[in-house]
Amino acid sequence: MTLFLHELRHRGSDAMARLRDARVVVCGTGALGSHLAWSLARAGVGHIRLVDRDRVEERNLSTQPWARSDVGAPKAKLLAAMLYRAVGVDAEAHVIDLGEANAKKLLRGVDLVLDAFDNSASRACVQRTAEALSIACLHAGLSGDGYGEVVFDPGYRVPSTAGEDVCDYALAGTFALFTATVAAELALRFLVTGEARGASITFDDLVVRVG
Repeated sequence: MTLFLHELRHRGSDAMARLRDARVVVCGTGALGSHLAWSLARAGVGHIRLVDRDRVEERNLSTQPWARSDVGAPKAKLLAAMLYRAVGVDAEAHVIDLGEANAKKLLRGVDLVLDAFDNSASRACVQRTAEALSIACLHAGLSGDGYGEVVFDPGYRVPSTAGEDVCDYALAGTFALFTATVAAELALRFLVTGEARGASITFDDLVVRVG
């Protein structure tokens, strides 16, 4: 029985072959990025690069896929090991602060950049670098009023510093998982067909609008 049997039945063999060969980089492995990477790996994406400087904190346990024994461990390395153990994905971890000096090196050589950072400076750097490298970039973000968005460039506007989506508000865990699931499916469709579609999510009424 194939490891990705259900995905194969849903998407077909040609799509699964494309996903197996696909290379993506997930920037930020917190409440959004960790779930996003899990979804991509379990759908059959064969090569995932993870970029995040942070370590697991106790307050992350209710919104991210860590255990209490993981507190203090680097998120990117921990997630890479989890993905490899789960489905054998080629997961590459970079425990580093992404910035102008290293962004091109960290983003180069992939089919899709996924921005799940929680601060405006890093998001802007990812956007500029992906554009310079001519790599498609999908941004996923949340706000404290129950609104989420998943936007491909060039239509994405980096939020102001005052509006950064730090995920420290009620319902962050379920809302992040909901938004990450939508982002993962849109990323998978792009990798298979090249179609770049975005979405907005309002959590109170559980409505997803795909554009």
